[in-house]
Amino acid sequence: RGLVNNRNVRAMFAVIRRGEGTGGPNGYRTLYGGGLFDSFADHPNIAVTKWGRTSTAAGAYQILSRSPDVWTETKNAMGLKDFSPASQDLAALGRIAMRGVLADVLAGRLEKAIQGNGSRGHGLRWEWASLPGSPYGQGTISMETARSVFAAAGGSPVYA
Repeated sequence: RGLVNNRNVRAMFAVIRRGEGTGGPNGYRTLYGGGLFDSFADHPNIAVTKWGRTSTAAGAYQILSRSPDVWTETKNAMGLKDFSPASQDLAALGRIAMRGVLADVLAGRLEKAIQGNGSRGHGLRWEWASLPGSPYGQGTISMETARSVFAAAGGSPVYA
């Protein structure tokens, strides 16, 4: 849990939020499509249809609550009690770890964290549809943008 304040983790959070369009002051309250929800008691679980897609994505990291239920899986695995900004950050950290790329994020290996490490993990592009190389067919940010945001957010990138 203490890793949420690691500078490279915080920088990765900034990259994800930039891609997901939740980098602003209301990011932790943002629904898919840009609307806002009011309560942090739990994931809002509101299906929104926009741009030809329906999604329950919500919060700073646009975590799904249905099809698949990423929120419940993560909440249960990590013992999270609510959908507060602190819990959303912990959930994002948990998803990074579940993808097998936490060591890459901590070391500043941004591109490896996003692209994945073969047998060790699929990478964050499989978790967040907005990241470079995502297979989901939605708009993505470029790797150049990811690098720029990571550095501007205080990350220490390693390019290898």
